[in-house]
Amino acid sequence: IPMVSSLLSSLANYSNLPQGSKEHEEAENNEEARKKPVQAPRMGTVMGVYLPCMQNILGVILFLRMTWLVGVGGVMGTFLIVFMCCSTTMLTAISMSAIATNGVVPAGGSYYMISRSLGPEFGGAVGICFYLGTTFAGAMYILGCIEILLVYIVPQAAIFQIEGLEGPEAEAGMLNNMRVYGTIVLSLMALVVFVGVKYVNKLALVFLACVILSILAVYAGVIKSAFDPPDFPICMLGNRTLMSKGLDICAKTIERGNSTVTTKLWRFFCDSEFLNATCDEYFTNNNVTQVQGIPGVTSGILAENLFSFFMEKNEVLEKRGIPAVVDPDVPTTNANRYVLADITSFFTLLVGIYFPSVTGIMAGSNRSGDLQDAQKSIPIGTILAISTTSTIYMSCVILFGACVEGVVLRDKFGEGVNGNLVIGTLAWPSPWVIVFGSFFSTCGAGLQSLTGAPRLLQAIARDGIIPFLRVSVSKLLMDMITLCVWQVFGHGKANGEPTWALLLTASICEIGIIIASLDAVAPILSMFFLMCYMFVNLACALQTLLRTPNWRPRFKFYHWALSFLGMSLCLSLMFICSWYYAIVAMGIAGCIYKYIEFCGAEKEWGDGIRGISLSAARYALMRLEEGPPHTKNWRPQILVLVGLDGEQNVEQPRLLSLTNQLKAGKGLTIVGACVEGTYLNNHPQAQKADQSLRKLMETERVKGFSQVVISSNLRDATSHLIQAGGLGGLRHNAVLVSFPKNWKQAVDNQRLRNFIEVVRETTAAHLALIVPKNISAYPSNGERFTEGHIDVWWIVHDGGMLMLLPFLLRQHKVWRKCKMRIFTVAQMDDNSIQMKKDLLTFLYHLRLDAEVEVVEMHDSDISAYTYEKTLVMEQRSQILKEMHLTKNEREREIQSITDVSRGSIRRKNPSNLHPQKSITEEPAGGSMEEKAEEEVQLIQGKNATPTPTSPTSPASLSVGAVTPGEEVQMTWSDDIDKGKNPAVANPETVRDMFNMKPEWENLNQSNVRRMHHAQKLNEVIVKKSQEAKLVLLNMPGPPKNRTGEENYMEFLEVLTEGLNRVLLVRGGGREVITIYS
Repeated sequence: IPMVSSLLSSLANYSNLPQGSKEHEEAENNEEARKKPVQAPRMGTVMGVYLPCMQNILGVILFLRMTWLVGVGGVMGTFLIVFMCCSTTMLTAISMSAIATNGVVPAGGSYYMISRSLGPEFGGAVGICFYLGTTFAGAMYILGCIEILLVYIVPQAAIFQIEGLEGPEAEAGMLNNMRVYGTIVLSLMALVVFVGVKYVNKLALVFLACVILSILAVYAGVIKSAFDPPDFPICMLGNRTLMSKGLDICAKTIERGNSTVTTKLWRFFCDSEFLNATCDEYFTNNNVTQVQGIPGVTSGILAENLFSFFMEKNEVLEKRGIPAVVDPDVPTTNANRYVLADITSFFTLLVGIYFPSVTGIMAGSNRSGDLQDAQKSIPIGTILAISTTSTIYMSCVILFGACVEGVVLRDKFGEGVNGNLVIGTLAWPSPWVIVFGSFFSTCGAGLQSLTGAPRLLQAIARDGIIPFLRVSVSKLLMDMITLCVWQVFGHGKANGEPTWALLLTASICEIGIIIASLDAVAPILSMFFLMCYMFVNLACALQTLLRTPNWRPRFKFYHWALSFLGMSLCLSLMFICSWYYAIVAMGIAGCIYKYIEFCGAEKEWGDGIRGISLSAARYALMRLEEGPPHTKNWRPQILVLVGLDGEQNVEQPRLLSLTNQLKAGKGLTIVGACVEGTYLNNHPQAQKADQSLRKLMETERVKGFSQVVISSNLRDATSHLIQAGGLGGLRHNAVLVSFPKNWKQAVDNQRLRNFIEVVRETTAAHLALIVPKNISAYPSNGERFTEGHIDVWWIVHDGGMLMLLPFLLRQHKVWRKCKMRIFTVAQMDDNSIQMKKDLLTFLYHLRLDAEVEVVEMHDSDISAYTYEKTLVMEQRSQILKEMHLTKNEREREIQSITDVSRGSIRRKNPSNLHPQKSITEEPAGGSMEEKAEEEVQLIQGKNATPTPTSPTSPASLSVGAVTPGEEVQMTWSDDIDKGKNPAVANPETVRDMFNMKPEWENLNQSNVRRMHHAQKLNEVIVKKSQEAKLVLLNMPGPPKNRTGEENYMEFLEVLTEGLNRVLLVRGGGREVITIYS
C-alpha cells in the first residue's frame, strides 16, 4: 500500500515543465509566495527525469512521418538514420551527465552547462541557438497538430478548399490553411501560457498518457496483424496507386444483372460513362488490382521494403513487382487521381526531418532543482529514456517495414487508405487512438516549448551577457520624470513569469508557422539542437582533457574520446541534414559569439576556454623563449611609464592615446606606474592606481596589461618596472616615457634625475626609447588630421626606428592622411643629389612612401649633435652610399656601431684620443682590465643594417658574421673594401652609437659651442618642419655623470625649441626594419 500511494502521489504531482514553472504556478495563487519561496515536491528518477524525457523525445515525427521515412528510405536506410541520431543523443547524454553531476545545474539547463563550461561567449551563442531550436520546435509541433486536425480529423474545416485543385494550387491552399490555423493555435497556446503555466502543468499527465497509449496501440496492432491483419485494401491501376477518395469500388466495370456498368473510376479516366468512351491510354492498357495495405508481420513484405525508394516531387507512387504498360513518350494525365509525392526525397532530407524526433534529452537536466538527488537521477533517467526511445524507434522501423505495404508507407497523408493516418491503420483497436493520441501529444509538446523557451531566454537575460537582452524600456503610463526602467527579457509578471520573453518567442514561432511545412521546419530546428549538443560534448571533452581541479563529476562512465565522437557526429549530421542551414546556424552563433566578446559583460565562471587560454599562453611563452624575434617580426612591445597624482589618477592620459596610435603593429603593451612607500602600507593605493590604469586603458582602447610597483622611492620603482616587466619571452623592447615638464624648477629636480636614469637604463638594457615632448598637444584617439606631414630628421641610423614609427602611426585613423617626409643632413663634401637618389631607392626597397629632402649644412653646425654618436655621418652615409671621408673627418674620434644583440662594444685603445677634442667618452666597462677583454667588431660585415648601394654598383647582399645564439639578417649593402676607408677599418677610431656617453659635465667653451650648434640645427628643423603635425628626431645619449644632466636637458630643449609635437627616438641597438619579405 505505501508503494502504491507513493506512485499515485508522484503521478498527481507529475509535471513536464522546466524548473521554476511550478513555483510560478503556485505564486499566482499565493500572495505570501513573494516573501517565502515555494518548494515544489521533490521528484525521483522516474517522475523527474525518465518520463519527461520520454514525453519530449517521442512526438510528432513518430506519428506523422516515421512510416513515410521507412517507405522512402527503406528499412536499412531508415535504421541507419535512427541509429546515427540515437547514437548522437546517447553520446551527448553521457557528456551531459558528466557535466550535470559536476555540481548543481540551476534553471537554464543546457545553457547553464555550456556557459559555465565554455564561457559566456560560447554559452550565450549556443544558448540563443538552443532557444531558437526550442522555439522552432514549438512551431513544428503546432504545424503537426494542425496537419492532424485538417487532414485526418476534420478536413472540411479547411478555409482554403483544395477539392479539385492540382499541383501548386492544391499545395498553396494546404499551406495557407496551415498558416491561418497555425497562427490561431499559436495565439491560443501563448494565451494559455500567459494566463498561467498551472493549466499546462495540470494537462502534463494527460499528454504523457496519450503518448504511452499511442505507442502501446501500435505494438498491439503489430501483434494482431500476425494472425488477423486489418482490412485496408489499396486500389492500383497497373503499378500506380490510386486515391481512394471518391471511389465506390476498385474496378473499371462491374456486372449488374445482365449488363456491364462502369464505375466512378471509369468516369475519372474516360470522357463518358459508356463503354465506348474515349479513355486515358494508361487506363486502357493496364488493369485495376487491389493490394492489401497491411499484409501483416508474417507476410514477408519486409524483403520488399528493405531498400530505399526516393522520388521526385509530383511523381506517382508505384509498387515494385507489378507489371505495367507505359508509353514513355506520353505524359501522365489525370494526375490528380493518383497518389503523388509532395516533395523530392533524398537521404540527407530524411536525416533532417527525423532528427527532431530524438531531441528532448535535456528535459531531466532542465529540472535538476526539482529532483531529490539530481546527480543520481539525471544520468540514470536520461540514459534510460534514450535507451527506451531508441529501442522504440528501431523496432518501429523494422515492424513498419514488416507489416505495411511499401506504397502505403510512402503515402505520407494516407490518400490511398481512405485518408487515414498511416500509422493509425496499423494500430489496435482503432486508428482514432493514434489520431487523437498524436493530436493531444503535439498540443502538449507545443505548450511545453512555449513554456520552456521563454524561461531559457530569461535565464540568458538574467546572466547579463548579451546587451540587447538588457534593453531598457519605460512604462508609458508612469510619470515621465520617474520612468520605471527595467530589463525587458529578464523580467515579466510579478511572479517572475517571462512575459516579454514569451511575446518574443511567439513572434519567432510565427516565422515557423508562416513557413507552414513541417518538412521544411524540421531541418531548421535540427541545426540548432545539433549545435547545442555539439557544444555539450565539446565542453565535456575540454574539461576532461584540461583536468581542471574542479572537474569531479559523480558520473564516472564518460571519456573524452566519446565526447569527441559525439561532437563529430553532431557536426557531421549538421552538414548531412542541410549544408546551407548548417552554415547559417553557425554564422548566427558566430555573430552572437563576437557580439558578446566585444559588447557583452565580463564574466568569470571558471570555464574551460579560460583553461585553454592558460595552456596556450604557457605554450606560446615557452616557444618565445627559444630565441629573439627575427627582424621581420619585430614590433614595438611598449612599456609605458606614467605618472600618478595624489588621487592615483594618471597625470598624462595622452600617453595612452599615443600608445594606442602606435599599436598598429599590435604586440605587447604594459602600462606601468609607481607608488612610493611600502607594500604593507601602500597596497590600497596601488590597487586604486591599478584600477585607474585599467579604466583609462579601456577608455583609450589600449589592449595590454597594467602593472603598479611599490617602492621606497620612485627611482627604484621605475627601475624595477624596466627590469622586471613582462614574462619570459614576452617582454618589452621599447619604453615610452614623457619628456619631463618644468624640469628646471628645483621642486622637480628629482623628476629630471629620474628621466635621465630612465634614458641610461634603457641604453644599458638595449631597449628602444620613445620620448614625446609636449605630450598634452598630441591628438586624442577621436581627432583626425585631414592633412599634414610627419617629418623624420634622420641624422644617425638607429636600426630603423625612425622609419618604422611613422609607418605604424599612419596605420591609425588619426594620422592616416598625414604624409611622411624624411630629411637628412648633408655635409659640404657630400653629393646631395646622389644622397637623395640613394635614399629614395632605399625607401623603395623598404616599401615606404615618403618624400625625401637633403638639407646641406656646414660641418661645424651639426658636429655638436652628430659627432657624439658612432660614425655620426659615417654610419648614416653608409646607409645611403659609400662615403670617402675628408682629412678633417679622419682626425675626429668616432665610435663603433654594432647591433646590440650581437655584443657590447667598447673602445680598446683610448690612447688614440685627441685631447683637444671636447667630446670624449669614458670607458663604459669601468676599468682598463675590463676594456682589454672586450670584443671589438667592425661595423662593416658585423652590423646588419640596411645599406643602399653606391650609384655605380648594383645592389648586392652582404652577410654579417653569426654570433652565438643569433642568426644575422641578410641586408642590402655593398661589400666594401675596408682598406679604402681607414675610419671604418680602424676600430680604435669608432664610437658606439648606442652606448655613447659624451662629457656634458663641464660647461666649458665647447659646451657653449655645442648649444650654439644645436640652435643652428634647430633653426633648420623649425624652418622646414614648423607646420608638421609631428617631428621625429634622433635622441642623443645621456651624460655619464650627474654634473652634466642639466646641460644634456638644455641641449634637448634647444634642439626642440619652437616645435609643437616632437618624438625623440633612441634605437635599441638592433635592426627593426628590413627590405626582405
